[in-house]
Amino acid sequence: MAFGCAGTKQNVPQPEVTSAVARITVDATFSETIEPTELQSALFHDEKAEPTDENQNQPSASSDQVSLVSSETIDQETFAIPNIPPLPGENFEPSQHGLDLEEVIYSVYQSYPLLDAAIDSREVASGERLQTLGEFDRKFKAATENGPMGYYKTYRQHIGLVQPLYQGGELFAGYKIGRGNFQPWYKERQTNEAGEFKAGFSVPLSRNRDIDARRAALWRSTFGVDAVEPDIQAQLIGFVQEGSYAYWDWVAAGAKLVIADRILKLAEARTDRIRSQVENGFLDPPELTDNLRLVAERSGKRAFAERKLQQAAVKLSLYYRDASGEPLIPGPDQIPEFPEMREIDASRVEYDAALALERRPEIYALELLRRQLDIDHSEAMNDCLPDVDLVMAAAQDIGYQTDPKNDKGPFQLDAMLYVEVPIERRKARGKIQSVSGKISQLNAKRKLTEEKIVAEVEYAYAGLIGAYKQARQAEQAVGYAEDLARRERRNFEEGLSDLLKVTLREQYAVESAEKAVDAKLLYFREQADYRAALAEDQLPISQGE
Repeated sequence: MAFGCAGTKQNVPQPEVTSAVARITVDATFSETIEPTELQSALFHDEKAEPTDENQNQPSASSDQVSLVSSETIDQETFAIPNIPPLPGENFEPSQHGLDLEEVIYSVYQSYPLLDAAIDSREVASGERLQTLGEFDRKFKAATENGPMGYYKTYRQHIGLVQPLYQGGELFAGYKIGRGNFQPWYKERQTNEAGEFKAGFSVPLSRNRDIDARRAALWRSTFGVDAVEPDIQAQLIGFVQEGSYAYWDWVAAGAKLVIADRILKLAEARTDRIRSQVENGFLDPPELTDNLRLVAERSGKRAFAERKLQQAAVKLSLYYRDASGEPLIPGPDQIPEFPEMREIDASRVEYDAALALERRPEIYALELLRRQLDIDHSEAMNDCLPDVDLVMAAAQDIGYQTDPKNDKGPFQLDAMLYVEVPIERRKARGKIQSVSGKISQLNAKRKLTEEKIVAEVEYAYAGLIGAYKQARQAEQAVGYAEDLARRERRNFEEGLSDLLKVTLREQYAVESAEKAVDAKLLYFREQADYRAALAEDQLPISQGE
């Protein structure tokens, strides 16, 4: 597409779409509200259900009667609500071949509802572009003008077609017939017996030659179709990031359940031994009571860990779905262990920052906005020019002559030139000034956006490196704390320590283990942030018209 105006003709090529995505900030807390309509996602019928005797005894209702359905029937037969998996057993251990993060991400790509809604915005933008193409539609025109009463009785009928041209101007053709007794000053309205055929064209010679309101609206809407893509990519990045957060929260909840389960077993294993020692007089009864209290307390903590695990699984089901798009709540047998952490190479940061500048959708979205502003600027420059329109029209009457002079018989050719010049041109000059200011604002915004993208990559890298070191140190602390706890338990068995010291050492070990889980969770969350900063997730670009 090319457009311009007096002395400034700009080329507007069709934009080459590049892959880009945006950084999305995600709240780690699960605050999404599930509306009832989100649960009404699958209809199903129980084909194996057999009618009860009570139903068999009821007379059949006619087809035009409305049967009432109970709320229980609606819940059981209308809505496919995912079932919460059973709680893990006492000897719960993560699976070595559990649910992988890539499966969750694949599910987001395939069937996440909000991503589908974002993709549907392509249809919205394409429909808006189609609306602007309507300005170039052929138009059929018809009219009937009759004056059956009065001194001059006239009857006129008109039909015609008008074809707007993409290059500016229009073609027109039509047929008319005028009969009756016409006023002397309106004799041109009268035609020969078979009517008059007329055709011609109008061409702008100055203003509206390279760009006009119709073409400007079309070009803007074309860039609007392209502008949908970076928005879709940005939303995809956010959904993958949110799904990754939910996945790692679920894995961390499973790891904390393992900790709660193991510490509970340690207290339970001591109960029989302490009871035997109390019965034999080697320990005082309060020792048994204290251990029983410890068992009850740790059982409560395990129940808390189970609840957190189920809640994390439910949250994950919003992103983990089956082939039909229905949420799947993963069971305890699908919980994997934390994978091995990898330290990122510092030399990659500069390369990754440059890669992010190419991929991220903010830059491409700003580029499309700049092109739209260029169209506005050219349209404003076009408004500065005078209207100079050339109109050519040819007409020929046919049939029996209605006037003895036969002044309608000869072939007619008309050439007209219309000129209109805005003097102050304040509308055009004001628009030029406004658009120029917007372009300056956009240039400044683009500069800051590029700097922010680089900063986000470096910020995510710093967080990833820090989380990696923190997790490594936390693992060492766990080893030390567990070693101390084992030594204290051995001393207790040999009578060299008491239950209070054992409990404290085990509590320290539990706290260290939970901190290690939190550190790993932070590392993998930072990894999700780094993935988002680099815009690694992409959708195929829609091929426009």
